[in-house]
Amino acid sequence: MADTEQNVEHREQFSTAGAYVHSGEEYTRDTNYIEDRITRDGQPGKNGEPGWPVEAGRYRLVVARACPWAHRSTIVRRLLGLEDVISLGICGPTHDVRSWTFDLDEGAKDPVLGIERLQQAYFSRFPNYPRGITVPAIVDVPSGSVVTNNFPQITLDFSTEWQEFHRPGAPKLYPEELREEIDSVNKRVFTEVNNGVYRCGFAGSQQAYDDAYHRLFNALDWLSERLETQRYLVGDTITEADVRLFTTLVRFDAVYHGHFKCNRSKLTEMPVLWAYARDLFQTPGFGDTVNFEQIKQHYYIVHTDLNPTQIVPLGPDESGWLSEHGRHELGGRPFGEGTPPSRPASEG
Repeated sequence: MADTEQNVEHREQFSTAGAYVHSGEEYTRDTNYIEDRITRDGQPGKNGEPGWPVEAGRYRLVVARACPWAHRSTIVRRLLGLEDVISLGICGPTHDVRSWTFDLDEGAKDPVLGIERLQQAYFSRFPNYPRGITVPAIVDVPSGSVVTNNFPQITLDFSTEWQEFHRPGAPKLYPEELREEIDSVNKRVFTEVNNGVYRCGFAGSQQAYDDAYHRLFNALDWLSERLETQRYLVGDTITEADVRLFTTLVRFDAVYHGHFKCNRSKLTEMPVLWAYARDLFQTPGFGDTVNFEQIKQHYYIVHTDLNPTQIVPLGPDESGWLSEHGRHELGGRPFGEGTPPSRPASEG
């Protein structure tokens, strides 16, 4: 389907890269997502649209290894053992203004959906979809249409709505008794850290950058203090909060420190957070879902306004991620009463 001039303008403003530098402006993320949910009872949507019931094999989670927002969903899907229930489509690390593409697959087409661009699944449902074609996205396989790209809700629903299909020994990532505290921590982590690095990188003025920089590192100092005496962010087991922080920390030295000018300290120079991040990285479901090469390719090639040469740096050295972290001394039980996930045989 041909793009209208208006659609092209919107997709440039709300790029799949997530941002552009606008001179003199503070970076503001567009958070208007497709809010449909996949639920146990398949309740109708807000405007009376048909509901989306939980159903094994019906949906495909489309992600990119490079994207921190999509990375959350791959971690949670794996920790809960939903690999055989929700299939996984993986886009390549780079894209143009139109869409993420399936250039890693044979014939540059997703083998299940049969499409070259994620854009096609969005347009199948919304022919004039005016916003960015973002990952993660859940696609209804029978219709080939996008269901939702609401990344904060996707992982929560994996924990709460898909319980029937959780693997034996799956951890409780969003336990009811801790939800208020998890939500509070997640709110600050999102505004100051997850999105804070983007506010630094895409600041359009010195003042906007300075403000974002100080907010980011104030929050990282707060997290360091919190994690100095406890192994995980909330409670004594891994929760949704740890997943959300990890996907930013694991990208910090590779891209955010230099590319986004978040350069007061490297992660490796923040002892508590560096040990915490290594602890998670070495936990099944976390480090084995990381692809540093694709992460760097995405940021340094796609963000041409920040890196017009598109040169991808060779560093930093990744070997330190496997070094001893000493966090076991704080106690805690990574999976609570559960067990670690096994590595999926068919997914890298």
